[in-house]
Amino acid sequence: MSEAEAGAVVPDTKDWTWTLERPCPDCGFVAGEVARADLTGVLAAVTAPWAEVLRRPDATARPAPSTWSPLEYGCHVRDVCRLFDERVRLMQDHDDPTFDDWDQDATAVRDRYGEQDPAVVAAGLAEGAAGWGRTLAAVPDDAWERTGRRSNGSLFTVLGLGRYGLHDLAHHLHDVGAAPVSTTS
Repeated sequence: MSEAEAGAVVPDTKDWTWTLERPCPDCGFVAGEVARADLTGVLAAVTAPWAEVLRRPDATARPAPSTWSPLEYGCHVRDVCRLFDERVRLMQDHDDPTFDDWDQDATAVRDRYGEQDPAVVAAGLAEGAAGWGRTLAAVPDDAWERTGRRSNGSLFTVLGLGRYGLHDLAHHLHDVGAAPVSTTS
């Protein structure tokens, strides 16, 4: 029996870096077109709807046994905001750092995403997004091309990492049936 048949969420092992080069056919987000000046506005736009999503009566219900609930996606989005904030700061403080691996699926299980309080998650998500937004707003003009890389060798600039993270957030709004988000603020 497969994990999906058993009701477990199948881990996402795809490399999504291609979304920096072309539009996502699933959610329609065009990460590569987000202008540097629009990063913080788009960040606010892709995180603001989560307060409403997490107030839905069915926020804790999985639409299928192998698909995260809106609550679980909200926890993931909160953690992505925190992680990308940390990575941008790391890129500012160190030359070409290698990012620690992050297993989003193991984190979901370990932190019991599906058992968290939706209101607490909404507040933490807003706080994480605001923190990442402040970090992005403070990046000096001459630092946007600073680099960092994942352990698999994928190389990012600060700008590219910001765009990449925004796609992740926009894509998860699509996953929970929220309205699509523009790439301009």
